[in-house]
Amino acid sequence: MKLKRYFWIAILSIIALLGVMIPLKTQAYTSSNTLFQTSTISALSVGIYEGNTNFQQLKKYGNFGLGTVNYLDGEMIGLDGKFYQVKADGVASIIPDAIVSPFATVTFFKPEKLINLERQMNYQQLQEFLDVNLTTKNYPYAIRIQGNFPYLKFRSVPKQTPPYRPLADALKGQSVFELRNVNGTLVGFRTPKYMEGVNVKGYHFHFLTANRKTGGHILDGQFQNAKVEIDTLSNVEINLPKTAEFEQADLGDGRLNVK
Repeated sequence: MKLKRYFWIAILSIIALLGVMIPLKTQAYTSSNTLFQTSTISALSVGIYEGNTNFQQLKKYGNFGLGTVNYLDGEMIGLDGKFYQVKADGVASIIPDAIVSPFATVTFFKPEKLINLERQMNYQQLQEFLDVNLTTKNYPYAIRIQGNFPYLKFRSVPKQTPPYRPLADALKGQSVFELRNVNGTLVGFRTPKYMEGVNVKGYHFHFLTANRKTGGHILDGQFQNAKVEIDTLSNVEINLPKTAEFEQADLGDGRLNVK
């Protein structure tokens, strides 16, 4: 009888332990084909520049991505598991884990398709070229482009102070940079049209130089002799801010006019 009792106590203990462990693992890790984001681009567009997801938490959901940091203080680039902040002065630096993001999109990047980009093209032509090489426009994609770029034009945004202006107004104070014959990586996503307001519709790229010294949000450029890697993302997970500002915001119909 004692052996039976101990046997059932052991079984129940294992079940209880598994019941605790399994949900924790599910919450802490995201599969490699998942686009994870904190907040929405429509929230950022109306001036919600403070979130409550820090970069230590973001690293559990991806090693590759883009976004910004609290107070819209510059541009964020996630590459090879490290996250960089490029402030309005154009200087890139590693983001400490405790820093918080009001908007970020990340994934565990595992490329499924490789394309060698040979002929020179501008930014619009690059997007059209990528469209032709995608299987469908109904999934989000993570895209990494590496090479030496003949010309790149990119920006960063200065830190904002309350009361926060809408993003379109904040961008009027942006710093714009131009580089020629520069080595580096474009980190980006293409999201479907139906996700407008949740994320940036279409293509969204941030750039980081090979020496990790500068970068920003891509505005234009010339692209040639680059390696393009594409990862299809079939799952989307969104962590909405738990803030009074987000609860009370009028996010409208989600349509954006911000580039």
